[in-house]
Amino acid sequence: MKTLRSLLMVISFIIFGIGSLIAGLIVFPLIKLFCRNQRKCLNRYSAVVNHSWNFFVKFIQMIKLIKLDISNLDKLKNIRNSVIVSTHPSYIDVLILLSLIPKTTCFVAPRLTQNGFFKKIIESMFLISGKPLNELKNDTKRMLDYGFNILIFPSGIRHRKNEHPKIHKGAALTAINAEKNIVPVVMSTDFDFLQIGQPFYDAGIKPVTYSIKCLEPIKIEKFLNYSDEVTQKKDLTKEIKKALYEL
Repeated sequence: MKTLRSLLMVISFIIFGIGSLIAGLIVFPLIKLFCRNQRKCLNRYSAVVNHSWNFFVKFIQMIKLIKLDISNLDKLKNIRNSVIVSTHPSYIDVLILLSLIPKTTCFVAPRLTQNGFFKKIIESMFLISGKPLNELKNDTKRMLDYGFNILIFPSGIRHRKNEHPKIHKGAALTAINAEKNIVPVVMSTDFDFLQIGQPFYDAGIKPVTYSIKCLEPIKIEKFLNYSDEVTQKKDLTKEIKKALYEL
């Protein structure tokens, strides 16, 4: 059974890679060819990612690799124009969340721009980390001003439900800079799946269950009145930590 599940996992990643290559080499260039307005292009890029990734997530559910246990799906799907902060239990968390939440982008590592499968998709609608701070502030504000959500894993690393790694201040800075609310999303798995150090083909012996819950927004207004920027980011980061780790 474990060997079969590993084979299904490998096949699934191959399908995802081929789909990404088709999107990057054919679909996205066609959108760019017939769409001259940047905002409209971004909306269409995002729709392609949302629908195709949603199809893929349903596929890996159908073949019993994963299960989704979502407490409030409508609330999750209706997040708008916000900074989404989430816990980070596995390698495919971005894929799952962007398949569920329309019009959403996120940060990706610069090295992925060298990946032939994902290069065009990433360059078209995702945010590249590692840029100078002013550029990142401009990029994130532009996407939020366009009505997008920005997904951030503020811990920066994959972690288990009972682990509480440090929360970085990037999400707070992004929300304050653009004056947008923060929506916490708590994700966890019932056993280690695509965790740090696990092979990508390790699918376990049964379907892994992702529990996903969208929490109430953290309103940004009260933090905008701070005169001290350091304390402003610090207190907002504490709020994020409290929400994600239920402290």
